[in-house]
Amino acid sequence: MKLSVIIVNYNVRYFLEQALLSAQRALQGLDGELWVVDNNSADDSVEMVRAKFPQVHLIANTQNTGFATANNQAIRACSGEYILLLNPDTLVEENTFSTCIEFMDAHPKAGAVGVKMLDGSGKYLPESKRGFPSPWVSFCKTVGLHALFPKSPRFNQYYLGHLSAEETHPVDVLAGAFMFMRRTALDKAGLLDEAFFMYGEDIDLSYRIKKAGFENYYLPDTKIIHYKGESTKKGSLNYVKTFYQAMIIFANKHFTGRGAKWFVGMLQVAIWLRAGITLVANLIKRVRLPLSDAILIFLGLLLLKDFWALYFYQDPNYFKPPLVWVNFPLYTSVWIATIWLHGGYEEPYDLRRLVRALGIGTLLLAAIYGFLDLAYRPSRALIVLGAAWSVFALIGWRALLHFRDYNNLRIGKDRIKNMLMVGSQEECERAETLLNKAGVRKNIVHKTPKTDRLDEITRIFKADEIIFCSKDIPSKEILRWMSVLGPSIDYKILPEESLSIIGSSNKNEPGELYTIDIQYAINQPGQKKRKRMLDMGFCLLILPFLPFCPFFGAKYHAVLQNWWVVFRGQKSWIGYAPHPDVKTLPVLKQGVFNTTPSKKEAELEQEIIGRLNFLYARDWNSWTDLELLLSALS
Repeated sequence: MKLSVIIVNYNVRYFLEQALLSAQRALQGLDGELWVVDNNSADDSVEMVRAKFPQVHLIANTQNTGFATANNQAIRACSGEYILLLNPDTLVEENTFSTCIEFMDAHPKAGAVGVKMLDGSGKYLPESKRGFPSPWVSFCKTVGLHALFPKSPRFNQYYLGHLSAEETHPVDVLAGAFMFMRRTALDKAGLLDEAFFMYGEDIDLSYRIKKAGFENYYLPDTKIIHYKGESTKKGSLNYVKTFYQAMIIFANKHFTGRGAKWFVGMLQVAIWLRAGITLVANLIKRVRLPLSDAILIFLGLLLLKDFWALYFYQDPNYFKPPLVWVNFPLYTSVWIATIWLHGGYEEPYDLRRLVRALGIGTLLLAAIYGFLDLAYRPSRALIVLGAAWSVFALIGWRALLHFRDYNNLRIGKDRIKNMLMVGSQEECERAETLLNKAGVRKNIVHKTPKTDRLDEITRIFKADEIIFCSKDIPSKEILRWMSVLGPSIDYKILPEESLSIIGSSNKNEPGELYTIDIQYAINQPGQKKRKRMLDMGFCLLILPFLPFCPFFGAKYHAVLQNWWVVFRGQKSWIGYAPHPDVKTLPVLKQGVFNTTPSKKEAELEQEIIGRLNFLYARDWNSWTDLELLLSALS
């Protein structure tokens, strides 16, 4: 066996499908085999591989063993003279494997080779070639000197910025996303170190291959797409902790003396520093729109106070200080909270959602107003005027933000992208059908079966997005045109016989999918947190009434029994009704009550219970749990 290709997968089923299809094409005419090690994915990856790729050697783990351990499982079992570790979120050219084999055959001292990697927008990824992470190199990377001096051999040794990305070079470190190795070199260097769960194992192995007497090479004669962001989220604290902990493991393993202690100390400081920066950056990102809304509302209320005092009461000092320091913060908080609960910050340009949330907040304030002490009930008119101001001010603010982001004022109506399809008529029609089923708004400006003059066609039709049909267009051509046209275009690929169109415009963000698979509302960003907030809110609301619950029947007795469990987050007030198909739905905590509150489960057919659970997950919003809870307690 000449080549064994090993892919470790974790919950990236659609990207894995595309990677396997491209790997199969690259293996044509070669004596090779494909291995997939699945680390207990929950997205039906294993079932997809078994159904669509029966010839692939599959290892289905029952737990997430980590990248190094999973690769070692397949390395021990495979038989190739060469072994390729390949990420699932990649796409290789048709000649990638043969090019690497030819190079390795011609260079017997080459222990491993990496290739030129592009992200999903066609931009070169600098981690295609890297230097050894000595204390100085790591310091420059940690503090950002590598970015300030990208071509410097002294300050950007981490990415070897002084070496041309278009020439073959011996390098220190190869990326684990594509690591093409000679088995004899691997036998001498040893397998991947399983002390690394994720990150660092490629640096460690590259270093050991060199210590074993071999060279690592960067080979730009062939390219791959590495979408990135599919198994990592670089804006997360988990990424910061895992990455730098891997560097600490590496330092403790390979460095000695005072230099090692200094290096480890620097990395530990870097963990806290980067974690702090990440926390602050994420917090600013999350609160900047709600905070700006709150400032606008509060300033408007201050102006309305003076206006109403003069216009209606003819007394500029009519309103007392508690209005400003008690009422206005209360009004502002309620309006911001209802916008948040209604999803107004997940969909900031949905004006109907915004106005609806402000309306609900105004009704809630009107109810609260009646319970306030007389000293804090200065004028209902300020609530009405404040609501009107909030509507117009926040719509205006979003119009400005929309103009900044999209260069137009068609707020709530994002410009539909001009979409260009490249492939046969049959595949283009299949892509259009998938887009229709997925509910994607589109403006297909042109379809072409050929890639020649694609730059002219893109310019003439002002295309914003190109969909390549990989059944008809070779991967090599796709990557070439992505490099030529550059990152100003969004690129998607329709794999052969796939039900998903795949792409990614940002190396640090998850990829974009046009798929006909069901999109569950409960799985959308922020929804589970919102559900948790609703659980907490109900806990606080009924707290004064808990002593009386046993007198109102079994349902309220269940509330009393489970109050503390829900408050601690071990259960939710509403969950799925027991049913065999629950395991196919998004994971939720067990509910005190469930999706069948008005009927006993024994009285319902299993099909109906399953349907109710499905609809609950698919259509969940902020009011779903409230309605079910009220129904359960009535």
